[in-house]
Amino acid sequence: MIIFALILVLTVFGALKICGIYLRARKSSQRAGLGSDVSNKRIVGFFHPYCNAGGGGERVLWTAIAAMQHSDPNLLFVVYSGDIDASKEEIIAKAKSRFAITLDPSSLHFVFLKSRVLVESKTWPYFTLLGQSLGSMYMALGAMVSLLPDLYIDTMGYAFTFFIVSWLCGVPAGAYVHYPTISTDMLARVRSRKKWHTNQSRVAESSVLSGVKLLYYRLFMYYYAAALRQASFLMVNSSWTKAHVDSILRHSDITIDILHKLVLFPFKLILPSHQSPDNAAIVYPPCGTKELAQFPLEGREHTILSVAQFRPEKDHSMQLQAFAELLRAHPQYASSAKLVLIGGARNDEDQARVGALKEEATRLGLQENVVFVVNAPYPVMLGWLRKCSIGVNTMVDEHFGINVVEYMAAGAIPVAHASGGPLRDIVVPLDGQRTGFHATTGEEYASAFDAVFSLSEVEDTALRARARRWAVGRFSEDEFVRGWYESGWRRFLATPDA
Repeated sequence: MIIFALILVLTVFGALKICGIYLRARKSSQRAGLGSDVSNKRIVGFFHPYCNAGGGGERVLWTAIAAMQHSDPNLLFVVYSGDIDASKEEIIAKAKSRFAITLDPSSLHFVFLKSRVLVESKTWPYFTLLGQSLGSMYMALGAMVSLLPDLYIDTMGYAFTFFIVSWLCGVPAGAYVHYPTISTDMLARVRSRKKWHTNQSRVAESSVLSGVKLLYYRLFMYYYAAALRQASFLMVNSSWTKAHVDSILRHSDITIDILHKLVLFPFKLILPSHQSPDNAAIVYPPCGTKELAQFPLEGREHTILSVAQFRPEKDHSMQLQAFAELLRAHPQYASSAKLVLIGGARNDEDQARVGALKEEATRLGLQENVVFVVNAPYPVMLGWLRKCSIGVNTMVDEHFGINVVEYMAAGAIPVAHASGGPLRDIVVPLDGQRTGFHATTGEEYASAFDAVFSLSEVEDTALRARARRWAVGRFSEDEFVRGWYESGWRRFLATPDA
């Protein structure tokens, strides 16, 4: 049985290697579709299946490409996208509308992949992390079959694609990591049997299911760490993410390692041994602070603004509950206060989530005070940022929090969850003075809302000005571009084929 397994694995190993050699041999013919004068160009491929989503991750993608287009005219850029319902022109136009980013279409190309359904959570109701990771590998293989780049950069968090790109195809790979796919925090929550959006109550309440899930998570962590080690360079968006990624790069699990060697030892033959840098570089994401910093600080309305994609981890329900608590405890705000939820809905699942939130708002009696703005163009969001008083973020362990920076630059006072980037990097004291508020419960959020609404005119203006000064100085697009270039991706660009 062991001999048969070894032969099978060696056969697969050989077939994969032959596939990689074949793909590299087709490199020149693949490029023919990009134009007649590409022989002296180098191609940077960006893996971003949801490039048209309009969120913070997409701002990073388009800002990086726009900067590279401006400073590196000898580069061509390819985005591997799953947005098959949008054209190149529509995607570029949305980047302009949503982020005010102008892209040069002559050096920007797209490879549209029809297999994006394989990385959607609804496709994998069980073993979601594993299913999505395997799906991303299939997508990456399709991407490499379509066009092999000289340098590959994952900007969405699909580290398992490095096995396909780096090991199989021999293309140097790097990543901008917004959020680790799995973290020691997630293992701790399963171990403690804590209910969470990634740990269903029926699992948390069962010692057997919790044990099985913990083993699954430990196995996944083991191979996720191995995947990250295939990268030639890694950028992360915050100190919180850096701490987790650095920990994952150094991760070891003696029990799983023994299991791997004794039971799964044939797979050791196909697991690459390449070691990535020991540490990831912090490159804070670009935030459009310049335009926002022109907004007046005075004359703000009693409006609480939430800018976040309608995903479960953003916890919009907490915002509704906190707002309801504010109106219950301080009914004087009922006639003037509004909660405005602006966000992107990527698919039917997100749209259904919006519908559920609207129903919840009605149950809480908030229908007259809550406004939903779905898939809003950039100017609409700017209009709300110009007049809101508070910007709210309720995600636990938000990896960074571009929306929080935007609030501060626009003159809104942030009220963010006391964790992740908002706690460690963004809403921090400046010259020993407050730049915003933190909270963890609905009552704490409501109390912070009231504290902002109750500030004197002098205190109010001073706090807004201080928050803006910190955001504009620390999280500008110029700072992002500087960090992007200092990460060292240039040295991994291979010399173009003759």
